[in-house]
Order: sequence, then C-alpha cells, then structure tokens
Amino acid sequence: MPLLYARWSELQQQLPGPNTARWPEGERFVEALKHGSMSVEWYAPVGTDPQTPHAQDELYFVQSGHAVFDHDGDRRPVRAGDCLFVAAGVPHRFVDFSSDFGTWVVFWGPHGGESDPNDGR
Repeated sequence: MPLLYARWSELQQQLPGPNTARWPEGERFVEALKHGSMSVEWYAPVGTDPQTPHAQDELYFVQSGHAVFDHDGDRRPVRAGDCLFVAAGVPHRFVDFSSDFGTWVVFWGPHGGESDPNDGR
C-alpha cells in the first residue's frame, strides 16, 4: 500500500468547493485521504456551520483559529491544538468561529458508530 499524505496548505487552496443548495457559497470541506472506512477531510466553515449529525464516529483536530463547539447543546471554546471526539449521530457544529478557523476531520468505523463495551451500549 502506498503512503497516504495530505498537506493543509494545498487543501485550503481547493476551498471553496462547488456551490450546492446546502453550501450556496461553495463547499467548505475537501477530502484529503481515504482508506477503508476511514476518511480525513479539511474543514473550514465560513459564516455558518450547516453540519448535521454524521453516520460515523469522528475526530476533530483544530489546526487554526478558534470557535465555540456545540455538542448537543454543550458549548465550549476550542482553539488550535484541541482535539474533539463526536460519536455517530450526535448533533454538533462550530459556532462563533474566527475567520481563520480550520480543522482536520477524521471519520471512521461502521455507520452508527463503534460500540464501546464500557459505555453501556
């Protein structure tokens, strides 16, 4: 298998992506890597964050800027260097983000999320 590699500055140059009904000013994410169930995206919202719950578990690694992260009503400030886990199906979004805000997003695992024997599922 060849090395999978992505560079933030090259991905940022690909934004905005195509205009869609959900992203009238152009998509604010670009897929960087994909292998099996895992995908890595660069995400840099502008104005508002129209995310809806995702089918897979995900990790965010905040690369630049700052924001407030709303995790199903629990809001907390985040900034470059922070890491966040969001289980599949949980409502979440970034609000009040700086103009330079950007984050890596890693999706993986089965739809519905991974089961953890320690969390009561």
